Amino acid sequence: MTNEEHPRIDGRRSALPPEVPAPPPSAPGAPEPSDGRRRLLAGLWPPRVTRAQLVVALLLFGLGLGLAIQVRSNSDNDALRGARQEDLVRILDELDNRTQRLEDEKQRLEGQRTELENSSDQAEEARRQTLEKERQLGILAGTVAAHGPGITLTVNDPTGAVEADMLLDAVQELRAAGAEAIEVNGVRVVADTYFSGDGGELSIDGHKVRAPYVFEVIGRPQDLEPALNIPGGVVQTLEKEQATAEVARSEDIVVDALRHAQQPDYARSSSQ
Repeated sequence: MTNEEHPRIDGRRSALPPEVPAPPPSAPGAPEPSDGRRRLLAGLWPPRVTRAQLVVALLLFGLGLGLAIQVRSNSDNDALRGARQEDLVRILDELDNRTQRLEDEKQRLEGQRTELENSSDQAEEARRQTLEKERQLGILAGTVAAHGPGITLTVNDPTGAVEADMLLDAVQELRAAGAEAIEVNGVRVVADTYFSGDGGELSIDGHKVRAPYVFEVIGRPQDLEPALNIPGGVVQTLEKEQATAEVARSEDIVVDALRHAQQPDYARSSSQ
């Protein structure tokens, strides 16, 4: 039997397999990689990521994050569940104290808001009242004009028998009945008004006036007219002197004669 022949099997002659080329020599000192390792490395690098793999990775990441949060929450609940009674009481006290502090802060802020609102309202109300008081004092002092319901008293003196004291009595009677503003023949009657002169030659605060003497009076007509007509009052006194007095009610009497405000020489306000 020669080297190129093998024993027969089933009456046939078998030839030697073809020679496989030897792999290239590897680097000195490096282990020889096997065919399986080379195929594994070739399959892993460079990586090939498909869209389906990316979606699956994102879903897995979200699932893991949810599990981590759930585990942490369960851990906190387990910590409270396993805490001692003293610790739970302390935690509840701390929560109650925090709630009370927040409630106190809320009330404090609401109080400040209310105070500011009240301060604003009080300041506005004080300003309004000051203006109203100034107007009222101006009417009494005769420095501002006024109008309102009242009466007109007209005194005719054909014989010149009306004296200054009679006109003054009429003014006093009207003031006692609630007169708020009085004007006589274009002269504003105020607290320091004076009447002078003899019959037929009368003066009011130095201004000469002649009959008829016309009183423009602001006040409640239902009170002013009866005050003049009482028995022995102004009307009867004037009629005894042959003078006549006529009273007419009106819904709007205008008193527009003004007086200049005078600065007192010695009197000063005592309010601080």
